[in-house]
Amino acid sequence: MACGKLEIEILNSFWSLADVNEDKDISIQDIVDDLSANGVERAYTTIKTVMDRLTAKSVLVRYKSGKKFLYKAAMNKDEMTHLAVKEVADRFFNGSYDELIRFAQNSQKILI
Repeated sequence: MACGKLEIEILNSFWSLADVNEDKDISIQDIVDDLSANGVERAYTTIKTVMDRLTAKSVLVRYKSGKKFLYKAAMNKDEMTHLAVKEVADRFFNGSYDELIRFAQNSQKILI
């Protein structure tokens, strides 16, 4: 499941807020405020659209409380990271983690 840059920024914000209080229901405004505090200015409607996409991808779960939509994570950061690494290994290295690791090690040498 590929995620775009803004989706990852929102998820990192989401997980950061959830780490502080794992029982907290997170609103779109919570994400807007957190991103803004970290220097990322995005419109409320943009964040809502992306969070709706993450819900469609089953990464977030959305429910309504009064007039407000609240969200919970369906996957934590570790689960999402494992899924992303598996996807890269499957797509580019025929499922071989050893080949992926070799590639990453060689890439690191090239980039340094």
